[in-house]
Amino acid sequence: MLGMALAAIDGTIVSTAVPQIVGDLGGLTVFSWLFSGYLLAVTVTLPLYGKLSDTFGRKPVLIAGIILFLVGSVLCAAAWNMAALIAFRIVQGLGGGALQGTVQTIAADLYPLKERPRIQAKLSTVWATSAVAGPVVGGLLAGYADWRWIFLINLPVGAVALWLVVRHLHEPSRPRPAARPRVDWAGALAVFATGSLLLTALVQGGVAWPWLSAPSLGLFGASAVLAALTVVIERRAAEPVIPGWVWRRRTIASVNLALGAMGLLMVAPTVFLPTYAQSVLGLGPIAAGFVLSVMTLSWPVSAALSDRVYNRIGFRRTAMIGMSAALLVLLAFPLLPYPGEPWHPALLMLLLGAALGLFQLPLIVGVQSTVGWAERGTTTASVLFCRQVGQSVGAALFGAVANGVLAARLLDAPVDGLPGDLDAVTRALEDPGAFSAAATDHVRRAVDAAVDYVYVGAAGAAALALLALIILAPRRFPVITEAADAPETAGAQGRQGAAS
Repeated sequence: MLGMALAAIDGTIVSTAVPQIVGDLGGLTVFSWLFSGYLLAVTVTLPLYGKLSDTFGRKPVLIAGIILFLVGSVLCAAAWNMAALIAFRIVQGLGGGALQGTVQTIAADLYPLKERPRIQAKLSTVWATSAVAGPVVGGLLAGYADWRWIFLINLPVGAVALWLVVRHLHEPSRPRPAARPRVDWAGALAVFATGSLLLTALVQGGVAWPWLSAPSLGLFGASAVLAALTVVIERRAAEPVIPGWVWRRRTIASVNLALGAMGLLMVAPTVFLPTYAQSVLGLGPIAAGFVLSVMTLSWPVSAALSDRVYNRIGFRRTAMIGMSAALLVLLAFPLLPYPGEPWHPALLMLLLGAALGLFQLPLIVGVQSTVGWAERGTTTASVLFCRQVGQSVGAALFGAVANGVLAARLLDAPVDGLPGDLDAVTRALEDPGAFSAAATDHVRRAVDAAVDYVYVGAAGAAALALLALIILAPRRFPVITEAADAPETAGAQGRQGAAS
């Protein structure tokens, strides 16, 4: 949990200190790469760490991830300009990728099926606590100390986590393989390069350059070529980083697609709800953050109770109930009155968190239970990788939708010269004298309409997740018995279809 906390609190604590960082180091035009670079490094390394943990064990991968994250934290605190800070944030992300995937895998290794919801719910509370505590701690450190402390504070937490892991994490013994394990470094490099180019195109498209510009088309074209090359390399590899069975098995493929769609819809609340709360409801940044944070309160509670549902009706049906409820909540958002009260979206986010807790945890526990020890790291990494890619695609897609709706609504504004993108409009609304009363109301209604369309798009992503489960997922997950799950017999095919 402490190792997970390093990755969980990172994004929220850094975001509050951006004004101080930019004021000290400059680089206003590229500061978004503080987050994009970190996200890119986490995402593209997930498959590699999953394969390494299956090959060499979870403990060495987790220890390496914590050390790499702490080294990146020290380097970030010592950064002398924005370019250096962005580079060191990528180093942090390389460690964060090991933390996110490996911790989830270890939870499935150490606890039998009946106990996994409890431990997974505890891991969810780490994210919930980080969502609330991160902005507060980051704001206090940036305001009363120095922004560099938001990275140095990782050191004591990481040191305790490292000591506990080294001293107390004991993996079951495994037989030595007949041949020396081989790492598919060519495949790992190909996956890294493909993911880097694709995520860069998604993150920067429509921001740093237009979608149909030469840089955007060039990045998408190059990523397509590299993706084809990656498939060729992985087919020929003896131990591929992303093996073909990840997509040939219906259970894993359906969960990958469903959680990828969930990553897509999560962009609506995490990215656009704070903008809605500040620009439409007139809340401050902290209050807007708390409107979103209520989702993280109901999520772990729902996840902890989900086993009472899926033990009765199965993983697939439980997840379908959760996503159906999420679909209704997302469709209800555009029906909120204008401008409305803060408790209106807060209540919807409370319900959304409960619905997604009922959706995500049964799928993760279920898919981890269908594979043995030797495949669990790769399987878990593939699920998390698809969710991260979904978030990147969602940020690009819904950003374009929001800015398109906003620009269309501002064409008939009562004043000229209004900014045409959501970020610029939000900053302009923070200045009370920027617009007249009529223009301010028109702009607020335009932002309201833009966010409404985003939530409709998120509802479409929820529908895609449901379709993936209905069409692809088997009615009963082929769960491996606990005996067949031991490392000594990992890969054994004794399966039971009951209770899933």
